[in-house]
Amino acid sequence: MEIQLWREILSPYRLAVDEILVKFRHLIEEYKLEGLYCPIEQVDGRVKKISSILEKVQKKNINIEEVEEKIEDIAGIRIICQFVEDIDAVVHLIEKRRDMEIKSVKDYITNMKPSGYRSYHVIVNYNVETINGTKKIPVEIQIRTLAMNFWAIIEHSLQYKYRQNMPLLIRERLSNAAAAVIAMDKEMSSIRSEIMDAQNSLRMKSKIVAEILSTIQNLYKVANKREIENIQNEFYNIYVSDDIDRLKEFNLELDVIAEGYRSQDIE
Repeated sequence: MEIQLWREILSPYRLAVDEILVKFRHLIEEYKLEGLYCPIEQVDGRVKKISSILEKVQKKNINIEEVEEKIEDIAGIRIICQFVEDIDAVVHLIEKRRDMEIKSVKDYITNMKPSGYRSYHVIVNYNVETINGTKKIPVEIQIRTLAMNFWAIIEHSLQYKYRQNMPLLIRERLSNAAAAVIAMDKEMSSIRSEIMDAQNSLRMKSKIVAEILSTIQNLYKVANKREIENIQNEFYNIYVSDDIDRLKEFNLELDVIAEGYRSQDIE
C-alpha cells in the first residue's frame, strides 16, 4: 500500500486522538477549577505507526484490505490514575459520555496476563467529521495506575528488544516486578484517604494563594505603597506559618479591602 494512501487512512484516527485528548484534558481542568479530586492523573495518546500496523497484520494474519475492520487499536488513548480505585471511576466517566459508545472491554486487572501485564482496556466508537462526512473510529482507551504504566513501558521495551524471545531470567524478574507493582498498588490504596487529604489541602492552599496574589496585584493599581508593603509582609508571614485557616481569613480580609476601593471608584 502506498505511503500517501496510508496517510489518508490514518488521518481520521489522528483527528479522533486529538479531539479525545482535548476533551479529557478539559475534564481534568474542570475538576481543578472546582477544587475536586480528579481520578485522571494524566492522559496521552497516539496513532499506531505504519510499521507497527504491518507487524500486527503479519502476526494476526490479517488481509491488508481489512486493517480498519480488524485492528481496533490504531487510535489509542492512555489514561493514568493514582489508585486502582480510580480506574472504576474513569470507566464510569466514559460510560456516561454521549460522544463515545463503548464497544467492548478487556479487564486485565482482574484477569492479569501471564506476563504480569495489568490494565483496563475499553474500545469505544468515536465519530469524527471529515471532508467525506462522518466516520466512526474505534479507539482503544487503556486505563492503568502509575505503577502499572511504569511496568508496562519496561515490558514493552524488552519485548521489542527480544522479539518474543525474551530470556527466561528476564521474564522471571519481570514477573517479580509485576508482583511488586500489585503490592505497591495495594499499599497505596490502604493509605488512599490520607494521601487524598494531603493533596486536597495542597490544592486548596494553591488556590487560595493564587486568589490572594491576584488581589494584591489589583491593589497595586489603587492602594498606596505603604499599604501594599504591609499586606505583602502579612501574607508572607502567614504563608510560611503554613496555617491554612489563617490564610483563608486573610483572603477574605483582602476581599473586603479590595471591595472598599471598588466602592470608592463607583462613587
